[in-house]
Amino acid sequence: MDISLHQQRLATDERIATLALMAIVITFLLGIANFAVHKAVLESRHPLMREMPRFVRMLGGKASLAAEFVLLAGALLLTANGHPGWGLAYLGYSMVNGLSGWLILSRRV
Repeated sequence: MDISLHQQRLATDERIATLALMAIVITFLLGIANFAVHKAVLESRHPLMREMPRFVRMLGGKASLAAEFVLLAGALLLTANGHPGWGLAYLGYSMVNGLSGWLILSRRV
């Protein structure tokens, strides 16, 4: 009886480790998508880009890409340290970012 309980605990630990790894990988893939959308918006020459602060425009959007990196790095670090809620928060951010990018790139805004 003790052996099966031990095996169940090991199986549960493996599942938790697998889910944690999946959360990290999904967060990383969302980060790649966010960078792609961000870069596409910066290169779109949309009239909204003229509304960006001057220091952001001077650097060609590199400051905003650096901020994007800080968000991704923070989400990855927190997710990797056992806080999967931050991965979900980054998923929500990615959804809003994707919607905003689509609205800008499709000239609906």
